[in-house]
Amino acid sequence: MSTDTPFTKENLDTALKELGKEFRKLNGTKMPAELILIGGAAILANYGFREVTYDIDAIILASSAMKDAINHVGDRMGLPGNWLNADFQKTTSFSNKLLEVSVYYKTFSNILTIRTVAAEYLIAMKLMSGRQYKFDLSDIAGILWEHQKNGKPISREAINKAIITLYGENATLPDVSQKMIDDAFTDGNYEGAYTKIRESEKQAKDILVDFDKTHPGELKGENINAILEQAKKRRK
Repeated sequence: MSTDTPFTKENLDTALKELGKEFRKLNGTKMPAELILIGGAAILANYGFREVTYDIDAIILASSAMKDAINHVGDRMGLPGNWLNADFQKTTSFSNKLLEVSVYYKTFSNILTIRTVAAEYLIAMKLMSGRQYKFDLSDIAGILWEHQKNGKPISREAINKAIITLYGENATLPDVSQKMIDDAFTDGNYEGAYTKIRESEKQAKDILVDFDKTHPGELKGENINAILEQAKKRRK
């Protein structure tokens, strides 16, 4: 697998299986490990609408041998150095409560347990992040869409409860996230929302790529939304 090859559901499981083997080899069998998949990896593990992700975000609960195991598997499979990381714990979407609301996925080599995040908590996390240039908002529509198709719709109340559980009673969502979830439940056409938002995300990414080319070094996390809004106004 080359460094620019994305993870699919199939090679996600392959990488985790190899990680389980390597961790067992380095760590022995006395001290098991857990990974809690979030973000794109959790979407791949649980749903069919999202085809790829480019890294695996996770909460890592393991001995120091896990770091070496991750590096060894990455080298063997030709993956980038950060193919599995916990960087999201520095973002606004992280919550210590994720440990409590995670659900079982699979176990590899009888030592590495993989857990994911249930639907309403995934939605809560992506609402809190609300990045217009990533898959955050389309992932929300996709989750709502799949649950609707499967006859197990997710209620607004369940999402509100998940937000409070993860972020507290006074949690405030980004404006773009609040509008998206309000519109989705008002309209009820989650498939249409997914398609529309996905296209908007592609356009947003293109805008930021172009901006970075013409204004190198000026693109910062705190000015991304302002840049996108200005570009949208100009296009209108």
